[in-house]
Amino acid sequence: MKKTLHLMLVALMAFGMLACGEKKLTENDLKEAEATLFNEDRSVNEAVAPSVAQKYVRFVEQNPDDPASQNWMYNAMEIYVLLKDADNSIKVCNRLVELYPDSNWAPRALYLLGSFVYEDQLKDLDKARELYERIINEYPDCDMMPSVQASLKYLGWAPEDIIADIQMSQMDVEEGQW
Repeated sequence: MKKTLHLMLVALMAFGMLACGEKKLTENDLKEAEATLFNEDRSVNEAVAPSVAQKYVRFVEQNPDDPASQNWMYNAMEIYVLLKDADNSIKVCNRLVELYPDSNWAPRALYLLGSFVYEDQLKDLDKARELYERIINEYPDCDMMPSVQASLKYLGWAPEDIIADIQMSQMDVEEGQW
């Protein structure tokens, strides 16, 4: 009986420690982590970048109402995009838009996801188009609209064709044809 009671007490204590979770992060913790993000030559330290992004996300989950949280979540997404981690880029973008749909970071995150993840990395042009159109429909006044419209116009084009089209447009303007 004592053994059973003792085992139950130990199990409850272990469960309690697990339930308490990890230490609550502060912005100072994030700034310390961010200080390790770059090497001396200003290149990204890819060995620590995933853990830094995870800390940013954990901070946001612990502090969703903190005014800085949307910025930290966007920073996490940028890290995942830079690392070409499509799965985490998608997850973090979706979470950012879910938590902060009215923030300036939402259309930026969607654009980053559309252009760098779906268009460039995954070559999923339909999904990229869907995201560009979503930005146009849901965020028509965002400051990124010219970039979004150009990305939609040139979606799937080869770089040399884009350059040729831009040069032709400039020539038309110079000749007064526009």
